[in-house]
Amino acid sequence: MDLSGKSYKAFLERQEALKKQYSPKQAEKQHSKGKLTARERIGLLFDEGTFEEIDAFVTPASQPVEFGKVEITYGDGVIVGHGKVNGRLVFAFAQDFTIMGGSLGYVHAKKIVKIQEMALKMGTPIIGMMDSGGARIQEGVASLSGYASIFHNIIHSSGIIPQLCVIMGPAAGGAVYSPALTDFVFMVNHTSYMFVTGPQVVKEVLNEDVTSDELGGAMVHGSKSGVAHMIYDDEENTIMALKKFLAYLPSNNVENPPAVADDGSTPDINEKLRDIVPDDPNKAYDIKDIIQLIIDKNSFFETAELFAPNLVTGFARLKGKTIGIVANQPKVLAGVLDIDSSTKGARFIRFCDAFNIPILTLEDVPGFLPGKDQEHAGIIRHGAKLLFAYSEATVPRITVIIRKAYGGAFIVMNSKSLGGDFSFAWPTAEIAVMGPDGAVAILYKKELAESKNPAEMKKELVKKYRNKIANPFIADELGYIDEVIDPAVTRKKIISAFSALSNKWVKVPSRKHGNMPL
Repeated sequence: MDLSGKSYKAFLERQEALKKQYSPKQAEKQHSKGKLTARERIGLLFDEGTFEEIDAFVTPASQPVEFGKVEITYGDGVIVGHGKVNGRLVFAFAQDFTIMGGSLGYVHAKKIVKIQEMALKMGTPIIGMMDSGGARIQEGVASLSGYASIFHNIIHSSGIIPQLCVIMGPAAGGAVYSPALTDFVFMVNHTSYMFVTGPQVVKEVLNEDVTSDELGGAMVHGSKSGVAHMIYDDEENTIMALKKFLAYLPSNNVENPPAVADDGSTPDINEKLRDIVPDDPNKAYDIKDIIQLIIDKNSFFETAELFAPNLVTGFARLKGKTIGIVANQPKVLAGVLDIDSSTKGARFIRFCDAFNIPILTLEDVPGFLPGKDQEHAGIIRHGAKLLFAYSEATVPRITVIIRKAYGGAFIVMNSKSLGGDFSFAWPTAEIAVMGPDGAVAILYKKELAESKNPAEMKKELVKKYRNKIANPFIADELGYIDEVIDPAVTRKKIISAFSALSNKWVKVPSRKHGNMPL
């Protein structure tokens, strides 16, 4: 090839033109907002020198002049391609706010659709880094159609490849359904936000003044709506966490999650576990203290930490292998199940089941949250989601009952009759139709009313109920749990149980899909 010829010169000129699009001034504008550029984000995400860009030189669709100017730039405001993250193939796109505000037009959408289809074909995770002003108004219905194609691909790939979304700026209007459909959503505090209708529309329609952060900032979606699962203070830490998170997940639904070498730093028998649960059954403790003593050291990656904290969910490693953890949290609302925690748990369980991740359930649940608000908002329907998710899951499922396991909540939290594979209980477990106080109040209503000292009588009856009915040995003797175990050997027991379940296979009924109570 003649390197001095016209064709090669044109090639070099194009390369130079692409570089010139990304001026220091544009980069500084992003940095002044606490944001990185799209290329900086890509550089942080992928292993050095592995990213291969696709469609870098495509140009926007042309539009009539009277409908607003469209900048003729290369790439159309989004960088797409593939590379290695922690040595594994990953596809990604990063919207570029410095090019037409990262707005989504026909060509922009077409680029995203292309790598979505490639990721599905190759069986690899896909990551979307969103920073966009929304649909490109000048392109009208073409941009809306582009969003629809992206949504369709996300749904088509759901449960086949992991799909992660990182909000690194605005995501407004129809654009928000892209992250909502993906498996997990990361957000950056104070610089990212999502909403269907923005502050201006809220002002016009409801005459309310609200900032973007107040309406749809990271803390709003992390703690109130539950749309966001992980929140970090800056983009660098967000991307580092994203890379760490990916290491727990398989590349697709026919692979097992990646395993790491067990460093042997966590003892299989730990006497500290005997001292965590208080003697008083009404006193709280932190379930995370138990989690940390059971799993491989420093391997817990909690998801949706701020949303419905009465239920803890997250990934961890056990002898180097990925597991999913679902645990009631006694220090928040006594660990009861409510609408938000039921939905949170159900979605996490379904993700684990889709991607061959065994599930460990740590149970200490006094029941479902009572009250008019919960009933009217549909606790029956939402609680049924958790029930459905557990029962439908075919991955290995182990439960350890730490303390309370009452009524319908006992059933819902992966009971053996619901298809749980192994069910263990600590000696502190209380398994019954309802708690001792409520049971005694119903069973001995007349006697308590006639008693000269009802408080003392109730105290004795509660003690008797706890000893005769709500203790775990009865459930053990009847076969409703597999074994009452010494808390100190919990890690050893679940390692052995998961090992026994490593070749578990379940034949599922032939059907299009079940009808989950959404």
